[in-house]
Amino acid sequence: MFPLPITTEKPTEILECDEKTPDSHVARDARLIRLTGIHPFNCEPPLKLLYDHGFLTPTELWFVRNHGPVPKISDEDISNWTIHIEGMIENPMSFTLNELFKFPQITIPVTMVCAGNRRKEQNIIRKGHGFNWGSAAVSTALFTGILINEILQLTKPKLETKYMWMEGIDQLPNGHYGTSIRLSTAMNPSMGVMLAYKMNGEFLRPDHGRPLRIVIPGHIGGRSVKWLKRIILSDKPSDNWYHIYDNRVLPTMVTPEIVEHDKSWYKDERYALYNLNIQSVICYPTHDEIIEIEEDKYYHIRGYAYNGGGIRVGRVEISLDQGQTWKLTTINYPEDLYRKIKSDEELFGGKLDMSNRESCFCWCFWNIEISINELSKAKDILVRAMDESMNIQPRDIYWNILSMLNNCWHRITITKQDNTNQLLFEHPTIPGLTKGGWMEKVKEQGRNLIDGFWGSQNEISNEYLSSNIKMTNDSITEIITEEELSKHNKNDDTWIAINGNVYDVTRYLKEHPGGANSILLSSGTDASEDFLAIHSDHAKSLLTQYHIGILKTNSNNDTQREVFLSQKQWRKAKLEKKINVNHDTILFTFTLEHSKQTLGVPLGKHLFIRCFTELHTKLIRAYTPISEPNQCGTFDLLIKLYRTPKAGKMSLCMNALKPGDTIECKGPFGDFEYHQNKIFSIHGIERKINKLTMIAGGSGITGIYQIFQHAFRDHIQCNLIYFNKTEKDILLHDELQSLKQVQFIITRLNTNSNQHLTLNQIQDVHDGLLLCCGPPEMSDDVYQLANDAGWNVNEQFIRF
Repeated sequence: MFPLPITTEKPTEILECDEKTPDSHVARDARLIRLTGIHPFNCEPPLKLLYDHGFLTPTELWFVRNHGPVPKISDEDISNWTIHIEGMIENPMSFTLNELFKFPQITIPVTMVCAGNRRKEQNIIRKGHGFNWGSAAVSTALFTGILINEILQLTKPKLETKYMWMEGIDQLPNGHYGTSIRLSTAMNPSMGVMLAYKMNGEFLRPDHGRPLRIVIPGHIGGRSVKWLKRIILSDKPSDNWYHIYDNRVLPTMVTPEIVEHDKSWYKDERYALYNLNIQSVICYPTHDEIIEIEEDKYYHIRGYAYNGGGIRVGRVEISLDQGQTWKLTTINYPEDLYRKIKSDEELFGGKLDMSNRESCFCWCFWNIEISINELSKAKDILVRAMDESMNIQPRDIYWNILSMLNNCWHRITITKQDNTNQLLFEHPTIPGLTKGGWMEKVKEQGRNLIDGFWGSQNEISNEYLSSNIKMTNDSITEIITEEELSKHNKNDDTWIAINGNVYDVTRYLKEHPGGANSILLSSGTDASEDFLAIHSDHAKSLLTQYHIGILKTNSNNDTQREVFLSQKQWRKAKLEKKINVNHDTILFTFTLEHSKQTLGVPLGKHLFIRCFTELHTKLIRAYTPISEPNQCGTFDLLIKLYRTPKAGKMSLCMNALKPGDTIECKGPFGDFEYHQNKIFSIHGIERKINKLTMIAGGSGITGIYQIFQHAFRDHIQCNLIYFNKTEKDILLHDELQSLKQVQFIITRLNTNSNQHLTLNQIQDVHDGLLLCCGPPEMSDDVYQLANDAGWNVNEQFIRF
């Protein structure tokens, strides 16, 4: 049987980090590793997660390359979506989506890869004009659509036509995104170039081109234009800004300084990228994996490989002696399983058109079993692949200014742990700005990463390794406070802070290649993480002209900062202790910066916690402390451990913390606050309330526990309804029991029932506020019941 998409949980919630961006309409998976800060959205999945999902990548885990905001396409827009074909053709034509559906439909598997895959390895040598992709900018899906040659034949291209231009509708600083490919590729049905509207059996999601994109197998991902609206046939390559200044491999001697003064390098079509190159990557062992050295035990080294132009990967080899000898691996080609199916069989509305195709469009998987004893004697594991045309991966990196198509031997190091019987494996880099990997260590030791020996022999001597870029003007001495910085956060008055220095970038907004939004989102704040993630050494050097002052942060003297939290900056808190409350709940106590400092979360609001997994993925979730707002020096979180893939990621990450480890905090946030003396504010409007109905489910009690306590003390009539699956799941049991004068109901939740609440439990108390904190399905039920019971849910129903 050929591979089919696995059933996964489709993201439905807007992540907190996207809520204030132009992408606030796009639901995304929090497991994706963001590479360019908050916006625009560019990401890859953790490498282990990508590999473990096998041949077809779940759509929510696909890598994403967006140059700007994701177009917001309504259902009405889709029904009227029209693609226009023009240029050097005899019959200019336009087609609606419904008209395209009348053409023969096909479904084929395609692996798509960003030309920047493994770019961080190049950027460590010297930062080029590109952000830090790791080794997971590759994904595979079954695409459904129409072969483009079926459409182009109707337009009758003129004889002198050589290129097919493509253009989307995304609004970018330099116009719409567009590029071109050779017309001969598009007209060749064996190359599988298609207009796609489905991906893994469902209509395209926003990040992947909803409702129509081009898919070009074997080409770099940057040619497969999303949100497609125009096709233009021409005798020349595209003149689109993004075709000229992106997706090229310039000669290695061309530096950022050279192209700044001579843009003609970009216009030489010899350097434009079309086909992918031969590539292989080690996925297992994973980064920082540790194994025990045991006699007669074996380890399965595993990874992926791919190639461009439809040419099959012919062999994959590994070396354990730094390339002196090689071992042949076993290769699995899941794509071939589709070739065994008759071409008239349909899948997702299109014919499974692979039985007569010789072109290889997809990645393959390789593995080899090696004795652990042999691994213990090696310094590293190297992998290289060769295609059927005998093109082979090179040993050394070919550095280029855009950091494209890095396909040198993939190398992971092996270190025998001191005083142990264990082996530690390290990959070259960690995606994004996260530090880690053997390349970082070699560079920090001052050794030459391109000496042919991976920095193991010669001292540093190469110009590419210089990268202490000067971003400040030595004549600037003015001190600027955080408070002053925060005031300059408008389009016509934009300041940012980077590495402790303040820059007035107002006049730079119009010229910024990434658009104004990517800077405005960080205006008035410390933008170090976002700016450094996506800018080249040359772009960093330009900051000197905008330098206006030195930032005086409150953290320079923590003893003077009374409140710990900031809405503008992530601040670190250290785990002091963990106490097991019951079978699946832990009380965490974190220390602040000094013993007299308060956390700064008013009653009813929350903070965001950022935690890093063992795969170096950032996880973010909102939490409400159970400690009093005026508690000094520490704060307490009560966290329930969940085991499901979606709910469990953050709690398991927190559970892995050890005393002394840190988390990052930002806040406070929320539109609801209790000010004491029966005064509440909702969206900034104050109201006096005499009655409260509070409904909690499971760990949702932590969201309203503080309000419950203080409302009781202020003699507000309270009714607490608290649902749990079993008695042992009840959190804060003793604390709730101590409030004897308050009516509350602790109920065993019937897991076989879809109804969490009865109408009678809330119909008599609807002259106050109804607060609800629990699972989304419970909150939805409460909302509907409150509406049926006569509550004004728009003004009286508060969902945490």
